[in-house]
Amino acid sequence: MLSYLKGTLADITKPGGQRVIITIDVNQVGYDLQVTSRFLGDLPPLGEPIQVFCHLQIRDDQPIVFGFANRSERDVFRQLVSVSGIGPQMAMALLDTLGFQELIQAVVSGNTRLISQTKGVGSKTAERLILELKTKLAEWRQQSGLAIAPNAGPMASVQEDVEITLLTLGYTNGEIMKAFRAIGRNSTLAKNDNAEDWIREAIAWLSQST
Repeated sequence: MLSYLKGTLADITKPGGQRVIITIDVNQVGYDLQVTSRFLGDLPPLGEPIQVFCHLQIRDDQPIVFGFANRSERDVFRQLVSVSGIGPQMAMALLDTLGFQELIQAVVSGNTRLISQTKGVGSKTAERLILELKTKLAEWRQQSGLAIAPNAGPMASVQEDVEITLLTLGYTNGEIMKAFRAIGRNSTLAKNDNAEDWIREAIAWLSQST
């Protein structure tokens, strides 16, 4: 199976929608890979060396190679496409919309509202995704050593209220997740189901970090 490609970045194209195609020259052979738009910020200049981890998908006899910045992101992609109803394009959209770490946190914490913000992902699909991957991703994250506390966010009973309040105040999903990870290390707060306490602590942290 194709694991990774190592060569030089030859071209970048945007054929439409959210799709981004990069071409890697490996020993004078060009390979086209679909990547997320988030990956663009990590790409070197054209002509410079690059290594991209890959997943080869064959559908209707049409092979598509999906590219990822690291092995961990590719592993999560493969977990996503193992879920019934989650195809490779939807998996890429999830990674593009939420980001690698935020997506894992959303699944592990059971955050259907955040997951369903991805275009084409409804609440039913988000619920199925969480049902099938919550335990698997929590275990995978622990084994891989990713530094995100599994219980970094508020308890499920108040999480949506806290997030909606912070979004209303103008904070982005990414900022909110970072705040949750930071203040969730407080063992007392982690066991607290008072939404106002979480909101207050999150605002204080966000104010200091900006």
